[in-house]
Amino acid sequence: MTTNTRRLAMAILNGFDAFFAEYKNITLGAQARFEAADWHGAQRAIRDRLSLWKQKRSIVAEAAYTITGGSVEDRDNWEIAKQEYGELIQHHDNYEIAQSFFNSIYCHVFDHEKIRDIHTFALTSNQERPPIASESILKRYRFNGDNAAEIVESMLDDCEFNIPWEDKHRDVGFIMNVVNRILIPKIRDNDKEIVVETLESLFFRNKAAYLVGRIVSGDFNMPFVLPILHSEHKSIFVDTVLYDPDDISILFSFSRSYFMVDTSIPSEYIAFLHRLMPHKEIFELYSAIGMPKHGKTEFYRFAVNDTQSSEDPYIIAPGIKGMVMLVFTRPDFGYVYKVIKDKFTPPKDMSQEHVRQCYSLVKRWDRGGRMADTQEFNNLAFDRRRFSDELIAELQKEAPSKVRISGNALLLKHVYIERKMIPLNLYLKDCNDDQLHSVMGEYGNAIKQLAAGNIFPGDMLLKNFGVTRHGRVVFYDYDEICPLTDCNFRKLPEPKNDEQAMAIQPWYEVNPEDVFPEEFRLFFSGNQRAKKVFDALHSELYEPAYWQGLQDTIRNGYVADVFPYRKKQRFQQRLSI
Repeated sequence: MTTNTRRLAMAILNGFDAFFAEYKNITLGAQARFEAADWHGAQRAIRDRLSLWKQKRSIVAEAAYTITGGSVEDRDNWEIAKQEYGELIQHHDNYEIAQSFFNSIYCHVFDHEKIRDIHTFALTSNQERPPIASESILKRYRFNGDNAAEIVESMLDDCEFNIPWEDKHRDVGFIMNVVNRILIPKIRDNDKEIVVETLESLFFRNKAAYLVGRIVSGDFNMPFVLPILHSEHKSIFVDTVLYDPDDISILFSFSRSYFMVDTSIPSEYIAFLHRLMPHKEIFELYSAIGMPKHGKTEFYRFAVNDTQSSEDPYIIAPGIKGMVMLVFTRPDFGYVYKVIKDKFTPPKDMSQEHVRQCYSLVKRWDRGGRMADTQEFNNLAFDRRRFSDELIAELQKEAPSKVRISGNALLLKHVYIERKMIPLNLYLKDCNDDQLHSVMGEYGNAIKQLAAGNIFPGDMLLKNFGVTRHGRVVFYDYDEICPLTDCNFRKLPEPKNDEQAMAIQPWYEVNPEDVFPEEFRLFFSGNQRAKKVFDALHSELYEPAYWQGLQDTIRNGYVADVFPYRKKQRFQQRLSI
């Protein structure tokens, strides 16, 4: 061990602690922004918090050059620094995230090349000290058989909002209706102690706060979430109760923006959330609470373990081949790999950098449950023997600059990884009439909700949308994405003579930002069955006035509501029936 390597390890840990302190400070403002209905401030805070990791990484990487006296690229030093760093964080509350920060500094210094476990914590973690499952993060309420209403009221009071409830007595009544209808029948004959547990910190996202908890009695474990919204009168109300596992899973979906939740030790919250949603992977939960960089580390470990336990080959992903991306997967793997082609298939004529900027925009934007989150990797190594001959040939044909093969190793210089979904065009081939009606409703709603969030998908072909296991439609092809307010929605000009009417190319001037909604009907080319249902549900999307109205609303400062549950689940919806 050397003085320089010790200082390097200390500088990285100091950088991580500085990052986490600023991360916490931004997060601590979430409740105040919610109470003030400062929705634009909330959006800025999300973007600011996402940029913190890279900011601190750059500062620490620059310091590393100074500390090591110019020998920062000596990998032997990093092997020693890793050992010393491991000792420094041995009893750190957030050692696992601190490991990811160390990895990030190393990757920045070496441009993501030759990432080995001897130099980083890419695969290793402190296995002997599992994530903490502290009870100190919980508020607990004991049920004695007839105090359910008192517990519900105490839960709302313990949120400690600084603005009033619109009608707390009404909301308690709504919640008690659910308790009496759903919960009581399940525990009526239970002789075990019944306890309600809620996390002490609320989860903030978009224009809502969420109280997350569970009901426990012996082996019985029922998660629940109370979404809390603003009224029009600077007060708040409970919008519904989510208790179905699928509903709670959708709330924490890969297609939604990250939560802001005040937690000094994120692993404690992850442990509790994992008990509520055992089917979700740890990396999904870290990303959901706003730790996507550590989520990336956990995903890499997950992917390596999953690959080692599988014998399936990597193959070209099913569906129509993309014009911009080459997509591959394994049949038994729930994710796809997306590689930007060296040359795009006409009429696509944007640059590779433009595509990367589009994916970066999606990472920073409010995805609203309609755009898939991605993990971006550089110099990702694979076992070449696991690749089908067809896939190898396709990679070498379409993206030769991104592929390097050496012996049994195949290296991809740049790749996105995204959740696997059924392409909508393939889903439509086998769906029945009920499924068709539901998925076309979802397809139109996805387009509308993206637009309401100031996103225009650009290429809205059916193949660019996927269907999740919950039947939701999610957009995943981002190369033509842009803010809705950057578009100019126009009506198609009427031809003035036969020559114009028969013209193959537009006879009128078309600028890059021009969009003609009447042409959206072409997205259903070859599937008139789907088009008929879509037209009955969403024909307004063919009208320029619809899009222009949304643009006016956005420019006037309105931030759309994003409900991660169906309208029929809302208490007020039930009240109006």
